Amino acid sequence: MKPSLTLLVEDNPDDEFLTVRAFRKSNVSSELVVVRDGCEALEYLFGEGRYAERDSSNQPALILLDLKLPKLDGIEVLRRVRGEACTRFIPVVILTTSRENRDVLAGYHGGANSYICKPVNFEEFVRAVGEILSYWLVLNEPMPV
Repeated sequence: MKPSLTLLVEDNPDDEFLTVRAFRKSNVSSELVVVRDGCEALEYLFGEGRYAERDSSNQPALILLDLKLPKLDGIEVLRRVRGEACTRFIPVVILTTSRENRDVLAGYHGGANSYICKPVNFEEFVRAVGEILSYWLVLNEPMPV
């Protein structure tokens, strides 16, 4: 069995740092790959561009997706992920600072499995990330390949 992989799509270095720390504190066994914009996320997922040598059959068990991204926003990334057979069933958790109804609706209409607003307090953030990882990587039964 391959070790699980989580893809973090985050452009803010501070949020990336907090998420990586929270990820390490969660004690969930998963490799974390970080990409910093929407185009890089798609290149990674589809084994294109700088990730052309990557084995694209080894897809993440979970995608943590920010909405406000450079080059290609999170909603468009989500649309492309849901539009391709090889990525359609990967759980996508939107992890963002936006609480705007239009963003929440766009996320769910686009096929997000969950929409979570990033807590401001570090301890709450660590707890939230730990619960996300525990549910999606430990408790949830993934779609059979």
